[in-house]
Amino acid sequence: MSLVTPLNRVLGLGNAHGAAEHWWMQRLTAVALVPLALWFAVSLTTLPDFSYAAVAGWVHRPVTSILLILFVGAAAYHSFLGVQVVIEDYVAGKGSRVAALMGSAFAHTGLTVAAVFSILKIAFGS
Repeated sequence: MSLVTPLNRVLGLGNAHGAAEHWWMQRLTAVALVPLALWFAVSLTTLPDFSYAAVAGWVHRPVTSILLILFVGAAAYHSFLGVQVVIEDYVAGKGSRVAALMGSAFAHTGLTVAAVFSILKIAFGS
């Protein structure tokens, strides 16, 4: 006797409900973050100083702003996936778990949108 519903059997989802996809996305974002984080660290160390004008001039360059948006997006999604696993593993009540997952999703989305908006605002010189 199988515990998998007929729909989940057709969709290829077992009892793990897409855990393999979650695992792959976590690894994919981790691999993407390695060169992006190295670029970010090296780029910051090559700045003459950390004044607003120097950093804004750096972000104003098209390649820099594109790479920063990719870095923020990958880091935010990687963080969301990691926090999701922690919540699913350690929050006991079903209602509390759902509330924590929703709060995490809203917080990660809000912070990502704010970061991308800030990068675009500086990049387009407003």
